[in-house]
Formats: sequence, C-alpha cells, structure tokens
Amino acid sequence: MSKQKFYGHGKLLLTGEYFVLDGAKSIALPTKLGQQMSVVHRPSNDPKLLWKSFDNKNQCWFETKFELWHFECLEPEKKDNTEVQILQNILKQARLQNIHFLREGFDVYVETILEFPIKWGLGSSSTLVYNIAQWAYISPFELLSKTFKGSGYDIACAQSMGPISYQLQSRGPHWETLSFNPHFKDNLYFIYLNEKQNSRDGIKAYQDANIKNKDVIIKELNKITGNFLSCVDLQEFEQNIFAHENIISKTLGMQRVFDTNFSDYWGAVKSLGAWGGDFILATSCKSEKETKEYFTKRGYETIFTFKELILQNFQRLGCHIDGNSQEINNVDYAIQ
Repeated sequence: MSKQKFYGHGKLLLTGEYFVLDGAKSIALPTKLGQQMSVVHRPSNDPKLLWKSFDNKNQCWFETKFELWHFECLEPEKKDNTEVQILQNILKQARLQNIHFLREGFDVYVETILEFPIKWGLGSSSTLVYNIAQWAYISPFELLSKTFKGSGYDIACAQSMGPISYQLQSRGPHWETLSFNPHFKDNLYFIYLNEKQNSRDGIKAYQDANIKNKDVIIKELNKITGNFLSCVDLQEFEQNIFAHENIISKTLGMQRVFDTNFSDYWGAVKSLGAWGGDFILATSCKSEKETKEYFTKRGYETIFTFKELILQNFQRLGCHIDGNSQEINNVDYAIQ
C-alpha cells in the first residue's frame, strides 16, 4: 500500500477582474485555506477508483466509484450526477495528457478535504484541478483549459506561497511572487456576500459583451494595479479601489457593489474576481469591532482580516516563473 498527499491553496483576485483573460496584469492572493487530497493504492485483481469528498466540517458531501478503463461510473443511479460528470471529465482529460495515468493494477482510494465551504468561491474547482494534475504528472494549466477554462490565475495561486502578479502572455501564463504586505493591512477586510458567483457564467457574459477599446482599458487597469503595489497610505489605496471599480462598472454596464449594498459605508469596497457574489474587499479607518458590526448588522457574518485569510509566507527576492511548467522551480525565497 502506498499513500500520496497533495495540497492546493485557495485564491482571491484583487485586480484585473475579467480582463485578466485578455492579458491584463493582475494581483492575485493565495489564501491560507485550500484543499487537501490523499491517494492510497492497494493491489487488486479488479482495479477501481473510489472517491470521497469532505467539506470543511468533515462531512462527506460526495462519493462515487469509477472503473479505470474509461472512468465509467460504477453506480448507475449516479451517472447523470453533475459532480460525477465533472470529475469524470477531469480524469479523462488527465488520461489524455498522460496515457499512463491510473493504468496500474491497484484499487485507488481518493479523499479530498475542503478547508472552506464550497459556496465561498475560494477555488474548490481550481484546487481540485491542481491536485489532480500534480497526481497525474501533467500541466495543471492545460488540464484547466480543457475542463473549466479561465485565465489560470487560480492555478498559479494554488501552488504559490504568497501574493502574486499574474498575466497571460503570448507564450502562456506568467507570474511572479510579490511583496504585497501593506503597512495598512490591518485596515483591510474580506467579506463573503452570502452568494456564490458562477465564474463560467461571468466569463461568458464578459466575452459576449463585445467590449471596444479593450487594449486601452487594459492599459488603464495595469496602471492601477501598479498603483496598488506602491500605495503609501490607506487613502491612496482607497482612491485606486474606486478608480478600478469605476472602470469595470462603466465598461461592463454593471453597478458597483458599493452602490448596490454599501452606499452608507465609510470606506472603500471592491469586488474580487467575478462581480455579483463571493468575496469583497473593504477598507476601514475604524476599529475592527466597529467594522465587523457594520457588516454583521447587514447579514454578512463571514468576515476575515488580511492576516487571517491571506497567505504571506514568503517574500520575493527575484524570480521569473514559467506558467507552462508544473511547479515553481529555481526560485529564491526568504521567509518573512
């Protein structure tokens, strides 16, 4: 019997939003919460894959069995289950990229454990894709493109140990670790909006919008992304939040979350990633108690400080990371 363990970090997209799909430079934040995956192999004369997924409360929310020749579900009543079909598609794509994947004469027992509720939108799909790609010895970016699509920033976050800049370039994904650790980080809060945003629907709506002057918009967003990294105080940071929100709002014809939900709030509020759900970033010059009371009184009880949620283990000394590789290699880090 052999056992393997894999892990992927969750993610939040601070800047760039939908335009990261078209080459905008973004700031992405890996989270301290992610997804674990363990794989156990046991010799068998009739090999099969037995899969169990557990939520953040250690409750099994998904369970199924596959044969290993075509990854057909061995439970007829579950064959039309959406989760079964999604997992089946990922496994089939992994086999196409590595023909030797799961060809041995073993029963395979897989368990995944999410460290956050699946509805939060912190990357239940991207961390799964990343973990399976590591297991199958294939590119997680290619596996993502053949399954969920997207820009791949979430895959970069899954394997990063701190904030990153991320950009799709002509030769593929490129990212670098950032020293994004503002001295006013205690004034930054992440709040869950009690609503899961479907990223695929948001991407489709963006792609169908037929946006004009996209290059000009991306240039403006890239400038603001640079400003996010050089802000010297909270007020300047807030000004850049409003500037970024105004561009996205005007371009996509969508109202800012500040206007729809928090028009009486004293700080700045920014959507993170796809607009309309998941998490927001809020700044506050008031105490943590006052800030949390504001949001809890409005029904938003999931509130994190920057230190509680954002992974910040390493500080960049200098690196260039090729997104076509499976893992980060030859990178010089220093522990903060």
